[in-house]
Amino acid sequence: MGKHIVIVGPGWPLRGGLSTYNERLCKALNDMGHKAEILSFSLQYPNILFPGKTQYSTENAPENTLIVSEINSINPLNWIKVGLKYKKLKPDIMVFRYWMPFMAPCLGTIARFVKKNKKTKLIAIADNIYPHEKHFYDKIFTNYFVNSMDEFITMSQSVLKDLNEIVPNKPAAYVPHPMYDNFGVAISKVDAINGLNLDINCRYLLFFGFIRQYKGLDLLLKAFAKSGLQNKKTKLIIAGEYYEDDKPYQELIQNLNLKDHVVQHNHFIPNQDVYQYFCACDMVVQTYHSATQSGVTQIAYHFNKPMLVTNVGGLSETVPNGIVGYVCEKNENEIAAALNDFYEQDRENEFSKNVENYKLNFTWDKICDKILG
Repeated sequence: MGKHIVIVGPGWPLRGGLSTYNERLCKALNDMGHKAEILSFSLQYPNILFPGKTQYSTENAPENTLIVSEINSINPLNWIKVGLKYKKLKPDIMVFRYWMPFMAPCLGTIARFVKKNKKTKLIAIADNIYPHEKHFYDKIFTNYFVNSMDEFITMSQSVLKDLNEIVPNKPAAYVPHPMYDNFGVAISKVDAINGLNLDINCRYLLFFGFIRQYKGLDLLLKAFAKSGLQNKKTKLIIAGEYYEDDKPYQELIQNLNLKDHVVQHNHFIPNQDVYQYFCACDMVVQTYHSATQSGVTQIAYHFNKPMLVTNVGGLSETVPNGIVGYVCEKNENEIAAALNDFYEQDRENEFSKNVENYKLNFTWDKICDKILG
């Protein structure tokens, strides 16, 4: 008999990677015969705290997915109301997505009320324990949340280590971030380049996702300039919305004489357009200064794309060096050398074939089985 499972976290009409992940997880659990739904936010962030242009998707709701938008992240009375509702409903499992301490009071309070029914198992999928950008309340809020949970899943060994330092006596397991296979099927590189109105005679590297300091776009721009690839008809696509002031990056592009060699699509990329960017590129590049795990890596796997990542957080755990791409230190010279090696040694076909085999490690069944077990 199937279990009633509630995934607590963002879902449509909220946009972004967390919503995409939750919706795909919900589908996987339903496909296994369970009754899964998403308990999402009526208010996720006050607009004053949201760094992007909008929190909301313009796309259609995912099919056959029950999403209830009831949580107000800043209203304690709402937390009590929602907690009491789900205490009474008694789902078998509630899966709480935890990605930043700001959400800890809200999610931790709801969990404490639900826990009083002595039936529902509370599991956290912890994207991060400590955030990329630090705040004075991080430790207090995080402790409040983790102490409300029964069990934990992390998607990188570095987060598992952080978690075990806080709650060493609670069950916790590492399961790699599953592959995103919900962005459509691959098309030819030629069709993708034409679809983006780019020059078919150029080769393309891709930096994808929202842009913040820890994502290391500055490091990539310096490495790309040093590589000299811009003189060999190779361009860098920057596809994603700036979540901070873009002026330093624009100045860097200007000062490094990269203006004609960088394609900037600096807006949120809707799910329906993601496939074109990944299919157009030769390699996906993630030169992060800090990281835990990355959904961008798992989109690259779906489209059989080689990757270059920096040796931070959990990135190197999912990108074996020299097999599906490169793991580099945070050094612009080393990154530039890897970019050159990729083209000079014609590695694309070799890496892509290896990606096709290695991505079998990242199925949704694995994380579903861990939740259910």
